[in-house]
Amino acid sequence: MPSSPVPYPSVIARNVSYDEYLARDFERRVEWVAGDVIEMGDITYDHALLVKWLLRVLAGFVEANYRGLVLLAPFNMKLPGRPSGRCPDLMFIAESERGRIREKDLDWPADLVIEVVSPTSGPTDRGAKFYEYEAGGVREYWLLDPQRQSAELYVLVDGRYRAVAPIDGRYASVVLDGFWLDVAWLWDLPPVREVEAALGLR
Repeated sequence: MPSSPVPYPSVIARNVSYDEYLARDFERRVEWVAGDVIEMGDITYDHALLVKWLLRVLAGFVEANYRGLVLLAPFNMKLPGRPSGRCPDLMFIAESERGRIREKDLDWPADLVIEVVSPTSGPTDRGAKFYEYEAGGVREYWLLDPQRQSAELYVLVDGRYRAVAPIDGRYASVVLDGFWLDVAWLWDLPPVREVEAALGLR
């Protein structure tokens, strides 16, 4: 778990309201934090492949077992507290919160957020976003780093994130009962149909 907040990456505009941020086209991948428009980290090949694979696996599970939906970046999630409009790589939103989804953002913390770390996004994913998601009420946070082949899962307990250890090499979601991933899959990316069979979807 991070020990203290870290600096944000490059700020490309300041004193921008959240509504203005949503209305403008910045022609770059950006997020909004307390009036600052911040450039997001670069996307690598490994990052793109893992996000695509996770989207298929997670969306398939949600469609088969839950009422809700899975959204991916660059859709905004607006958080209270230190106001921010972040764009998680993936987020699960329960059906009960569907009414919070607007044209350009989710006006509420997602139930589950997954961030895939890229070479330039690590300090933000492990630092600023960690604390914002914790304070904002994101119930579960997965932090996956394909370059280091490391995976971390955090669950919100009494307002603080608690690290959850893998059991027999598997991480099991608390928010999505029955959803689990073998950590080794995250680096090998087996065929989705094989994962779906392991999850009981086939």
